[in-house]
Order: sequence, then structure tokens, then C-alpha cells
Amino acid sequence: MNKNIPSPPAIGLNVKKQRLEQSMSLDKLSRKSGVSKAMLSQIESEKVNPTIATMWKIAHALKADFNMLIKGKGKKVRKFQVNRHDDLTSLDTDSAGVHINVLSPITLAEDLELYTLTLQPDSVLNSTPHYQGTEEFLTVLSGSVKVTAGDKTTVLHEGDLINFDCDIDHAIENVTDKESMVYMVVRFSK
Repeated sequence: MNKNIPSPPAIGLNVKKQRLEQSMSLDKLSRKSGVSKAMLSQIESEKVNPTIATMWKIAHALKADFNMLIKGKGKKVRKFQVNRHDDLTSLDTDSAGVHINVLSPITLAEDLELYTLTLQPDSVLNSTPHYQGTEEFLTVLSGSVKVTAGDKTTVLHEGDLINFDCDIDHAIENVTDKESMVYMVVRFSK
């Protein structure tokens, strides 16, 4: 072994330390990361060297700085992530007159997603159920919309906020003769 190359860091111990600091069980970390409990146990006991992809999943599940998890020392890098308007993902849906801007970074997908919805007059965004326990939070920025979730319906006006379970069929409909805009947060239950 080359004496100029330092020993590899104790990645497994770093993972275990972060997990225990968060009072998180191996089961929960496995569910959140998609890495099997057996593999996590082997990583923590330093029996295997995980791939970068595996460590990436673990770091995101722990909401830990990737480099700190690998190196195990140093000061945590504080998040300060900017998503510029020109870099946002825009989606035109199958529903005529509905336009979606994705505000959240891809790293938050299926965890916490942020959107703006622009609905032309009389347009509707129909959605099938999301994962069990998922919630939506809507704030009307302009105009008025009708929100339907299962058998419940209400009309919201500018400045109104609603929170509802969206693990059932649901819809957002512009009920005005002008463009309506909605800010939407989708929070997934894991």
C-alpha cells in the first residue's frame, strides 16, 4: 500500500452517527433511502464499501451534507440553493389551458414539491390519487378556483388557502373568465 495515500474514511460510522443523531431506526432509513436494511447494516459495520449512488440516496434520506457524510468531519455546509426563473421546469399538461411551473429542485421530488399553476378561464387540472398520506396546500394568488377532493368541494378566492389529502381523485378548476394562478405545495408522507 502506498504510504502517501491516507486510509479511507469510516463512512459507515459517519452514516450511523448521523442516523442516531436523528433518532432514526435502520428500518426508517431503509424506507426513506430505498437502500435495504441489510445493506445499511453492512455499511454501518464497515463490512462493505458503498457505491456513490448508494451514499447519495443515504445522504438525501438523512438530509445530510454528502461530503460531510463521506469525510466525516468539518463544518456542515448550510443550504443556500437558488433556482433561477429561467431554469425552472415548465409543463403543459394534457388539460387544455393548464400550465405548471416546477419551483422545487429535483432533489425534493416525491418529498416536498413546489409549483405554480396557471389556469386559463374554465380550465381544469384533474389529478389521480398520489401516494397514501400525501397532502396538497394551495394558495390562490389571483382569480378564483374550485377545488374538489373526493366528495368535498369549495371555491377559493385570491389569498385563500386550502390543505387537503390528495391520495384520492382531486381537481382544481378556474371558475372565472380570467386567468387564475395558484401556488401549490405537495407534501409526501413516507
